[in-house]
Amino acid sequence: MSTTWKELRNDLKISDEAENIIKLEKDIIRTMVNIREEKGLAQAELAWLCDVKQPVIARMESSVHSPQINRLLRILTRLGYTLEIVPMNNKQKI
Repeated sequence: MSTTWKELRNDLKISDEAENIIKLEKDIIRTMVNIREEKGLAQAELAWLCDVKQPVIARMESSVHSPQINRLLRILTRLGYTLEIVPMNNKQKI
């Protein structure tokens, strides 16, 4: 059984690209949670504002499911935010 992320990553054969995607998703969700909390909103209140059920917000925030882009954009828009596409770094090649 794996005890560290490095061991688990090797056991699951997670590529660098997949790990970058996981990190990006976690960063987006962490930022969304911080914004919700800064605005003093409970998950249920945010769900009501976005016309989704509270468990949708909970699953998204706990990373149980990857957020669907349309749902993520709906939530961010209601919070007064948007997504912006920017380069990750100069090492990234297409």
